[in-house]
Amino acid sequence: MTKEVKSDIEIALAAKVDPITQIAESIGLSADDLELYGKTKAKLTYETIHSLENKENGKLILVTAINPTPAGEGKSTVTVGLGDALSRKGKKTVIALREPSLGPTMGIKGGATGGGYAQVVPMEDINLHFTGDFHAITTANNALSAFIDNHMQQGNDLNIDQRRIVWKRVVDLNDRALRKVVVGLGGPIQGIPREDGFDITVASEIMAIICLATDLKDLKHRLSEIVIGYNYAREPITVGELGYEGALTLLLKDALKPNLVQTLEHTPAIVHGGPFANIAHGCNSISATKTALKLGEFVVTEAGFGADLGAEKFLDIKVPALGKAPDCVVIVATIRALKMHGGVAKTELGSENVEALKAGFANLKKHTESIQQFGLPFVIAINKFITDTDNEVKALEELCSANDIPFSLTEVWEKGGEGGLPLAEKVISEIEKGTANYTRLYDDAESIEAKLEKIVTKIYGGMGVELSTKAQKQIVDFKKYGWDRYPICMAKTQYSLSDEPTSLGRPENFTIHIREFIPKLGAGFIVALTGDVMTMPGLPKKPAALNMDVDENGNAMGLF
Repeated sequence: MTKEVKSDIEIALAAKVDPITQIAESIGLSADDLELYGKTKAKLTYETIHSLENKENGKLILVTAINPTPAGEGKSTVTVGLGDALSRKGKKTVIALREPSLGPTMGIKGGATGGGYAQVVPMEDINLHFTGDFHAITTANNALSAFIDNHMQQGNDLNIDQRRIVWKRVVDLNDRALRKVVVGLGGPIQGIPREDGFDITVASEIMAIICLATDLKDLKHRLSEIVIGYNYAREPITVGELGYEGALTLLLKDALKPNLVQTLEHTPAIVHGGPFANIAHGCNSISATKTALKLGEFVVTEAGFGADLGAEKFLDIKVPALGKAPDCVVIVATIRALKMHGGVAKTELGSENVEALKAGFANLKKHTESIQQFGLPFVIAINKFITDTDNEVKALEELCSANDIPFSLTEVWEKGGEGGLPLAEKVISEIEKGTANYTRLYDDAESIEAKLEKIVTKIYGGMGVELSTKAQKQIVDFKKYGWDRYPICMAKTQYSLSDEPTSLGRPENFTIHIREFIPKLGAGFIVALTGDVMTMPGLPKKPAALNMDVDENGNAMGLF
C-alpha cells in the first residue's frame, strides 16, 4: 500500500504549536520582551534588541543552493531541518529566515516556510499577511510616490523633472499589467501626467532598507538618502530634500522589529524582511540576524536562490553591515535539479540518468568554487527525493568525494530534524576546524567596472561585462556624484549562472549584459539590471491561487 503523503498545510495545521512565550523562554527571553500578535507569533521590542548588544555572537551558518530549477531544491526546508537537527543535538539554535512574498505564494514558486516536516509555523499566517510588515513597506513606498506627485502639483519647488523620476510604486503581487503605467491623467487638478510603473514590494528600496537598517535612527537616515529622481539640471533629488523621511519612518516603526515564531519541532525562528535575491540583495534583516546571533549558540540563516545571487550578496553586501561572516556555508542540491542542469526535461526526472547527473554536477562544482573564493568552509546538503535511485545517490557521492567536497545526505522533508542529524554533525565538524577566513570579493573603493568584472568572472564564470550606452553614461554620472564607492547588487536571472535563463549547467564563454543601473543609496548599493530581468513578475497560466481556499472554520486549504 502506498504511504499517504500529506501536504505542507495539512502537516502544519495538525502540528502542536507551543505558545510563543514558551519559545521565547527557551532562548532566555520573557513575555515582557515580546509584542504579541496572537498566541503563536510576536515581535521583539526595541528595548530587548538593545539589551542584547554586548552579548557574544553565536556561530553563523549560511544556507545557499545551486541555481534553482522547476525540479526544486528545498533550501528553506534544509535551513529549517538543519536548525531542528542542531537543536536535537543539544545546541541552543535560532533560525533566521526571510518573510514570504504574496507574489510567488499566489503564483508558482510557493511560500518560504520550508516543507514537509521541516517547516516554520504558523505557516499559513507567515505565508499570507503575517504581522503586516510587507503591508507597511508597501504603504510607505506608495506614500512616497504620492508625496512626489503632490510636490510637483503644488509648485515643484525642487524642479523635479517628471521624465526622470526613478521611484516606482509597488504592490506585493505578481501583476505584469502594472509594469508600465501613466499617472496624472484627467486634467490640471488630477496631477502632473507622467510615466510610472510598479515593482513587486520585495524589490522596493524600502524593503532593502528595512533589512539593512540597524535601528530607527539608521532607518530614518537611510530613508532620507533615497534618490527619487533628478531635477531639470539632471541633479539627484533625495527624500531628505523633500522632507518626508520622518513620516516614512513613522509608517515603518513596527515593521523594523523582528518577528519570532517556531518550527514544527519548536526551534525558535526569527522571520523578518524579504528581498528577492534576483532583483535585490536576498537576505533577511540585519536586526533579525544580529539578534539571533546574540540569542543562539548556532544560527542558521539563508540567502535567496543560488550562491551566484543570494550568497554573493550576503557576503559582499550584508556581511560588512552585519559585522559577522558565516562560520560555515551549506550548499543545497538535489539529484533531480542536477539532472535538469545536465539536460533532462522535467517530465523525465523520475527515470534514472546517471550521465545527466554527472553533466549537471558542473553547476554544483562552480558554486563550491565561488564559496571557496570567500575563504569559507562548506558542506553540500544532498536533499533526497523519493525518486532518487541508489545508483544516482552513489554517483553523486563519488563525484563529491573525488573533488574533495564534504557532503551529507539529507532527509529533513520526510523526517524533520532527525533527517538532518548527519548534516548537522558535518557542519559542526567543519566549524570546529576553525578554517573560516572570510575575504570579501572586492573593496568599495574599486570602480564600478572592476566590481562588475570580479562578480562576473569569479562568481558567474563569465568572460566579462558588456555595458549598454545608457549604463556607460550612468557610470560617468555616478562617479561625478561619488556613488561609485557603493557595492553592486546584480539583478540577474536566478536560473542560470549567465543572464540567459535557458543556459543551464555551467555555461562558458558568456558575457553579462548590463542594460541600466538603479541607484539605491538608502539601501547602500547600486543595482545593475542585466539581460531581461524584470522587477515585477507575472503570473503563470495556472497560478497556485487556483488551488487555495478556506473552510467554514477559517482554516487555510491548498496552501502547498
